[in-house]
Amino acid sequence: MGAVSGRGLLRLPPFTPLFDVEQFRSEPRRLALAREVERPTLVLGSTQREELADPLALQRRAVELARRRGGGGAVYLEPAGQLWLDAWIPRDDPLWLLDVSVAAEWVGTWWTDALGRLGQHGLDTHTGRSVPGELGDLVCFAGRGPGEVFHRGRKVVGLSQWRSRQGALFSSCAYLHWDPEPLLDLLRVDERARGELGRGLMPLAVGLGQLEPPVGDLGRVRDELLGSFAALGVPPHQGDDVPGVS
Repeated sequence: MGAVSGRGLLRLPPFTPLFDVEQFRSEPRRLALAREVERPTLVLGSTQREELADPLALQRRAVELARRRGGGGAVYLEPAGQLWLDAWIPRDDPLWLLDVSVAAEWVGTWWTDALGRLGQHGLDTHTGRSVPGELGDLVCFAGRGPGEVFHRGRKVVGLSQWRSRQGALFSSCAYLHWDPEPLLDLLRVDERARGELGRGLMPLAVGLGQLEPPVGDLGRVRDELLGSFAALGVPPHQGDDVPGVS
């Protein structure tokens, strides 16, 4: 993972290209795909400094380091531990909105409708401006942003967006089980601060498998979401006439 420099200092590993967004720029049609990781991965937000990650901890746990182009706090991913979806919306799509504060609300509706079909109805979508709170700039699941999904005040689906002249990419993620400790263990914070952060973060989010009733099959959630994506925001009789919708 890391490498030792001539001064004996452990460098941070290079960023994995998994979350490269350039592939979407030339895509003329809406597109949604599920991202999967083969190894544990720490994903930093676009404005977070690399130095936030602890290279010794990354090496010890064999964790990849990645950066997404969307803003917000860090996210920890592990194989089969979460459902991460990227949804690309070109500018001529019915779902495209110029106002950033409302542009992502359709993502929350997409998730809540899909989870509702699987029996989970006690969800709501945050609307309006982002409310990062005290820890949202550090950890994604600590804040509240437009389009994110909550269950009784606890975040179920985190969301970030990246916008370009060609369109917008919406990245959403839901954990199977929420536990902030594996993430905090990878950050440059001392033991006392890590304990305080863990206690503060634990009640702010919840995993799909921890809901009542639990939604424990990520494959079914993925299939519900991807299966309904093409028709979102498009009246049935107009689907064939709308650019970017198939």
